[in-house]
Amino acid sequence: MSAPIRYGLIGTGMMGLEHQRNIYGLPDGEVVAIADSHEESRQWAQFTADGRDLQTFADYRDLLAADICDIYVISTPNMTHRDVLVDVMKSGKAIVVEKPLCTTIADATEIRDLAREYPNLFWVGLEYRYMPPVARAIALAHSGSIGDLKMLAIREHRHPFLVKVDNWNRFSENTGGTLVEKCCHFFDLMRLILRSNPVAVMASGGQDVNHLDESYDGRPSDILDNALVIVEFESGARASLDLSMFADVSREHEEVSIVGTTGKIEAFLPSGRLICAERHSGVITEEVIADTRVAVEGFHHGASYLEHLDIQTAWREGSRALVTADDGWWSVVMGVAAHRSIDEKRRVEIAELI
Repeated sequence: MSAPIRYGLIGTGMMGLEHQRNIYGLPDGEVVAIADSHEESRQWAQFTADGRDLQTFADYRDLLAADICDIYVISTPNMTHRDVLVDVMKSGKAIVVEKPLCTTIADATEIRDLAREYPNLFWVGLEYRYMPPVARAIALAHSGSIGDLKMLAIREHRHPFLVKVDNWNRFSENTGGTLVEKCCHFFDLMRLILRSNPVAVMASGGQDVNHLDESYDGRPSDILDNALVIVEFESGARASLDLSMFADVSREHEEVSIVGTTGKIEAFLPSGRLICAERHSGVITEEVIADTRVAVEGFHHGASYLEHLDIQTAWREGSRALVTADDGWWSVVMGVAAHRSIDEKRRVEIAELI
């Protein structure tokens, strides 16, 4: 058997712990070290799969200097990604970075360009494409089962943003804004499903319910909690996003609806339902999709675990990442365009931004 892949976690907040649990569930992965500047976060991550102590660092640069890892998983706050990535890329080791790639187009462009020449694996954590019913819907749409793809609608109705260390996620300057921080997942899905790049974005949104009474060091929270976004693509297809972060009572938190010239495919979470309809025959089928490979369900319906399986395969085979820095870059560009559309109350052409 081959030696286990040695992981180092940089950032051990909620998503760092999610990665840690998933790695412990992998057939040949082990976390050998963690790094986080926040002492309580380091304490949260002091659990191991076999009882061994983890090497622990308060400064991720000391972890890099120790040179004991094959893959670094970066889950630090969004606004730190650019600086952390520049440092980690000097190691030449494989990298998995949580979404969003960066909080600004300028920083994302810098990292994208560096990643294109990077000598090792560079993977962006956009795991929603791995959610089992969504992955099945994508495969069916790409098989031609519903003809040419013309319309795509994504809905996320969910709970508010969670509490993070020092409440960093309460401010748009730290997150990139809700439509970058949260919705980069959905913009990534749009490009992936439609196999086309965006040309224009129109959006409306606001902060209408959540965090209105929250203030930190005299600064009120300014993150959006709802939005409607329409995106036009080079292929002529259109996509929409319906986001509400005060819809905790929803039976289905995520819905993806793909409409082609000959049919429609719908995927729902958390139920896992997949509905396929043929336009001319009127036949409608429904099933619940699960992936038997999932050993750790986690916070994303097994998607993070399935993504890690592909990351391991790519690392061992020396192959290209399936979720690239270019994918991460586009998802940031689309989120920034949506925020600009809201702020300036107009249609935003992607060409304006890039």
